[in-house]
Amino acid sequence: MNPVEMEQAVAELAQAPFDAENFPYSFLEAFGNTQTTIKKLKKRTTNASDLANAVLQRNNIHIATVEAGEVDTTLAALRESPKTVSAKAKFILATDGDLFAAEELASSEAVTGKLNDLADHFGFFLPLAGITTLREITNKAVDIKATGRLNRLYIELLKENPDWGTDARRHDFNQFMVRLIFCFFAEDTDIFNGSGLFTQTVVQMSAADSSDTHEVIGAIFQAMNIKSPEERAALKLKAWANKFPYVNGGLFSGMIACPKFSRIARSYLIRVGELDWKEINPDIFGSMVQAIADEGERGKLGMHYTSVPNILKVLNPLFLDDLRLRLQEAGDNPRKLLNLRQRLSRIRVFDPACGSGNFLVIAYKEMREIEAEINKRRGESDRRSQIPLTNFRGIEYRDFPAEIARLALIIAEYQCDVIYRGQREALAEFLPLNAQNWITCGNALRLDWLSICPPTGTGVKLHAEDLFHTPLDQAQIDFENEDGETYICGNPPYVGSTWQTVEQKDDLKAVFGHRTKNWKSLDYVTGWFLKAAEYAQYTEAESAFVATNSICQGQQVAILWPLIFAAEREIAFAYPSFKWSNLASHNAGVTVVIVGLAKKGKTAPVLFENDQNDTLIARQVPSINAYLVPAADVIVEKRTKPIGQVPEMIKGNQPTDGGNLLLSAAELEALELSDEQKKKIIRRFYGSEEFINGKLRYCLWIKDDLVEEAKNNKHIAERLRSITEMRLASPKPTTKVIANKPYQFGELRYVESNSTLAIPRVSSEARDYLPVGYLDKGSIISDSAFGLYDAPLWNMALIASRLHLVWIGTVCGKLKTDFRYSNTLGWNTFPVPTLTEKNRADLTHAAEEILLAREAHYPATIADLYKPDSMPEDLRAAHKRNDEILERIYIGRRFKNDTERLEKLFELYTKMTAEKGAA
Repeated sequence: MNPVEMEQAVAELAQAPFDAENFPYSFLEAFGNTQTTIKKLKKRTTNASDLANAVLQRNNIHIATVEAGEVDTTLAALRESPKTVSAKAKFILATDGDLFAAEELASSEAVTGKLNDLADHFGFFLPLAGITTLREITNKAVDIKATGRLNRLYIELLKENPDWGTDARRHDFNQFMVRLIFCFFAEDTDIFNGSGLFTQTVVQMSAADSSDTHEVIGAIFQAMNIKSPEERAALKLKAWANKFPYVNGGLFSGMIACPKFSRIARSYLIRVGELDWKEINPDIFGSMVQAIADEGERGKLGMHYTSVPNILKVLNPLFLDDLRLRLQEAGDNPRKLLNLRQRLSRIRVFDPACGSGNFLVIAYKEMREIEAEINKRRGESDRRSQIPLTNFRGIEYRDFPAEIARLALIIAEYQCDVIYRGQREALAEFLPLNAQNWITCGNALRLDWLSICPPTGTGVKLHAEDLFHTPLDQAQIDFENEDGETYICGNPPYVGSTWQTVEQKDDLKAVFGHRTKNWKSLDYVTGWFLKAAEYAQYTEAESAFVATNSICQGQQVAILWPLIFAAEREIAFAYPSFKWSNLASHNAGVTVVIVGLAKKGKTAPVLFENDQNDTLIARQVPSINAYLVPAADVIVEKRTKPIGQVPEMIKGNQPTDGGNLLLSAAELEALELSDEQKKKIIRRFYGSEEFINGKLRYCLWIKDDLVEEAKNNKHIAERLRSITEMRLASPKPTTKVIANKPYQFGELRYVESNSTLAIPRVSSEARDYLPVGYLDKGSIISDSAFGLYDAPLWNMALIASRLHLVWIGTVCGKLKTDFRYSNTLGWNTFPVPTLTEKNRADLTHAAEEILLAREAHYPATIADLYKPDSMPEDLRAAHKRNDEILERIYIGRRFKNDTERLEKLFELYTKMTAEKGAA
């Protein structure tokens, strides 16, 4: 379930007749608990409560239903219950069917009220669903309510009007929804003359059977497109429609036909209107509303919320921090304050992937706050804002989010006017809406950004489909902006190379095709980075984007960043990898970076990182390289041989066999081989999964002199025939060539040795250390792993270290979110200083301790042993000793954090590669 569905479930529960016995279970079900979980609680298998009529779900909540008047005393009893403590409950809740009281135990924050109003507080309980609540959501549950109700209205209207869901009518339908949203907001904020005017008019003037609801709404929309009283009189508008003011600005021009309503749809419309829309937060609401009109996104309703603090991680270092600093420096100096206000009026914020306008809205609101403080210090608090909405430009691919973005900015402007100038002044200047349009609907990677957000004093040249049917061509605004600044920002679509559509591939080709032949490996988001860098060559502009951390790791670094740096850009600030939080369950979010670009030498680069207390700090550094490390601009390239004094690491063997050379334990037995035959032609087989999860697997390993003997076994003979057929049928010439030796692996890289150190190619990022270990003699490694053959034990100490993990995670990149190991890019480039005999002995001993600690927990697998939350203490201690020994070799002490580790590794890499080059 997503938050929108949870709100609906809680609302239905609160309005239903109170059932004291089943209320706790229905409440838990509303927050996503499965029927299996509920059944176990009902049978008291998992109900840990020590109170009557109570349900205690471990690590979650203790709920009690009570007699009338006993809510407060029962809440105290729940708080003091030993079981509440021992079961680590996060919440307590008591209700008598009329009132309820609840408390979050960690913060002591409490809510109370009528049970019928429980849905108003559902944001308070979101942690019950594994969702880390953010203050904006807890306090603004109306945004999610509005989204859920609009979604239900949208779906019901589609049922009644299926043709409005077609490509031909989708724009009309989306515009209809935008008009409704404006009306709901306007009727609750006195923009319409009379509170609830729109909803009440629909209730009073349309038939209860909904037969004419669309006609009533159409008449209202028509009125808001007519300005002069004479024209209104000539058209003989209904008296009730004539009460609505002239709005237009393109919002109500053009087609005014409305979809037909069913009884249910009319009911949903009225329920949406019952909400208090003056509490709507445009920077939150817009991002969720955009999902309503997208069938693919509708299932994720509520997941689109991006926290304001995360957006400010982009906007603050990009330009807002500097504005606040200038405000502080200006003090009460009228001239300096005036200059700063004029500067604010000329700043353009451009989001070329604006979605529903979150970044633009937040930037606008923050700038209005600074301007208001300037006006206050100058004694001009009632002064009209000089910050025009037309300075907040955006590009959005889909028309509905684009229209929502413009509407969100209009709402934000009105709300800021109310806050800083007062309701009367805000109303006096709000209508009619400005007909200018500043959000462009189109493909950002195909459009000319200079035509949408042009250099100083240049008129916009772009012609495209209008938004709101504005009389002006899209984004066609002429204005002077001498000495203005442009800041490009946003959160463009990521889309890894494997998952890109043909159209998206063509987009990247249009951006990169004439610059590099390797563009097919790039994430979709990289197109925005290069477009921003090239835009800045024609006009002073700085940029900052949220992106997947993969663009600063692995092979993408060597493709993308030389092009960025060649455009005279440098990384001005950066946030290394962190989770970009949203409302998804368990706060699931993609791992991202934030990268700010500016002209070389313009500012001192700033790297944001967490200190030892996990507190975010900003550190000025000489430079930030493409891996977001405070080090020289060096690109790590693949190497065929290690740069340090370590042995060669070899990729495993690829069967190319259609599965016929590989055997499960059952398949091995089915071959009916004697023990002697097994010794000759059967080997243990290890890939990533077999090594990490302890899965038993075998392979046929037949040497040339044993082929005829092996063929005497009918099962093996049949397998070899299948391999021959498979290889001959392959379109690859190299595969056809090996068809004459079906008993051999397609790619043989095995080395006869006494010991094999195995390293999986892919492993989970959740582990604190890379999986590595020794295999039995004669074991075969698949091509999903790497091997060091007869390597000294101290090599394992290197690979099992935190130092090596952060290097691999940075220079090799990841497969989705998992570590992707590479021998040529990770091991061969790993900078190992010259080791003394004592260093090697110490590291050998450290590796032995790790192996002994693992052995003590036999038969636990690598997967079992390296779970972050349950890693055995002796094993963790062995790894810490290993890290201490290795890191002291590098700098004489433990590193403070991963940034410092990478800083040293890049320093050493630069030095060692320079020495290799000189040699």
